Amino acid sequence: MSTIVLVHGAWHGAWCWYKVTPLLESRGHTVHTLDLPALGVDRTPVQSVTLQSYANRVCETLSACSEPVYLVGHSMGGLAITQAAEAMPQKIKMLVYLTAFLLPSGKTLLDIAQVDSEAKVLPNLVMAPDQSSAMVKADVLEDVFYADCSPSDLALARSLLVPQASVPFATPIQTTPGRWGTVPRVYIECTEDHAISIASQRSMHTLLPCSRVITMSTSHSPFLSAPQALADHLLSLL
Repeated sequence: MSTIVLVHGAWHGAWCWYKVTPLLESRGHTVHTLDLPALGVDRTPVQSVTLQSYANRVCETLSACSEPVYLVGHSMGGLAITQAAEAMPQKIKMLVYLTAFLLPSGKTLLDIAQVDSEAKVLPNLVMAPDQSSAMVKADVLEDVFYADCSPSDLALARSLLVPQASVPFATPIQTTPGRWGTVPRVYIECTEDHAISIASQRSMHTLLPCSRVITMSTSHSPFLSAPQALADHLLSLL
């Protein structure tokens, strides 16, 4: 049996995996979810959040695992798993980027998002007065993140999303071939994604080739709209 660690994306928390976790656990696997700093129910002040603090939180979970894990990152969570793999490559059996930011060393999330003309996140951000965090406009949340999700899951997400810290978006990834580059990686692309366009996803996994690319015909949130299909894809990698 395997150990799987699921890392959520911006604005979300460990809650977003609530459908997928039991599907994986029912097959005998150990699943860990976590809240990144200032997200989910974590109460770290948003002004103190950095990309390094995200990586540190993931590394805390890795350190508590007795065996190398399958580390899954969704969306912005791709940054966190990349930096965690640079820090602790020996603790990771495989990196799985779920419609996630897969960035080369020296690049930031904003570098990619700002040239993704089809994506709908940046044009719909509302910044906090001190610029330390942002929210996505409420009237576009469904289209951006949950276009194929049920009304109940949309309502759940609306009730649980929290402000996203700005600093990690503008912080360059720092990786090396001898550490992050040694960990096998897979990309799960979502063709109907309005948060990270399919063109942008494919540009990223073409620049940094993965051992396997899996395609899902879903929005940005397959953990809500297609949990069984997503779980089956993850199980196929174990």
